[in-house]
Amino acid sequence: MAEWWHELPLSALDEQQWELLCDGCAKCCLHKLQDEETDEVFYTQVRCRYLDEDTCRCSDYPRRSIMVPNCIRLEQNTVGSLDWLPSTCAYRLRARGEPLPAWHHLVSGRTDSVHEAGVSIRGRSISDEFVHPDGYDEYIISWVE
Repeated sequence: MAEWWHELPLSALDEQQWELLCDGCAKCCLHKLQDEETDEVFYTQVRCRYLDEDTCRCSDYPRRSIMVPNCIRLEQNTVGSLDWLPSTCAYRLRARGEPLPAWHHLVSGRTDSVHEAGVSIRGRSISDEFVHPDGYDEYIISWVE
């Protein structure tokens, strides 16, 4: 099917299509902080230790929920309600019925286009191995959106 990513609702995607929809930005793998009073979410520069920053992919994807118990699995029936996903996230865009951007690999035909467009975290993060969780607030960033 031509341009299934624009035509099919998320609920109609098979497992392979669901995985292909990921734009590879890796912003979901950044640690986030939430203000308890306002519920506002702040992204940090700190990434999960299992994220390969060069590829912006999990180095142990099949076992990610075992390796990181609080790793949130994006699912078709809940992704539309995850307001902490960045506005550029392909899952969030499609859940809202919006088209994928020109830099998305399904549109451009090239997986590096997300990096070339400056949308991914490549070269802009630090592993959580090197930051104490109490210090994440020192790494709050504004470039996610």
